[in-house]
Amino acid sequence: MADARDSIRLSLRLIATSRLIEREVDSLMRARFGATIARFDFLSALDRHGALTLGEVSQYLLVSNGNVTQLRTRLLEDGLIETEADENDRRVQRVRLTPRGQGVFNKMAKAHAACVDRLLGDVSPAGKQALTRLLDDAKTSIRRKLELEATP
Repeated sequence: MADARDSIRLSLRLIATSRLIEREVDSLMRARFGATIARFDFLSALDRHGALTLGEVSQYLLVSNGNVTQLRTRLLEDGLIETEADENDRRVQRVRLTPRGQGVFNKMAKAHAACVDRLLGDVSPAGKQALTRLLDDAKTSIRRKLELEATP
């Protein structure tokens, strides 16, 4: 049986690596766009999925509804997103990118991709593919365990 310390070491490396990337991307977003990584992530969710409820945004970003509400307010004020009533339930509000928001996001996404490519540029293409597969396996395993534990 694998030593539990191996899992701890792995989780610490994942967290440290993630924080290094996140810190650099956040610095880039602040310097070039006067934005945070949280704003970028919110816009990215809308770009990938289209119009979403705030609850859906919260689920995609793995953050609280309160954080999403604050971000929504600022993004609305900046004209990057707008609200619309849900087609099936007029009581439900969805947010989506405005044309201006889409343009800003496209510039941010291009800068983000270049930043991450620079940070991971020394990892071989084969290494990136292998690491992606391993991380996908880990994510699937973690989600499965969390879903089983959440089932009454």
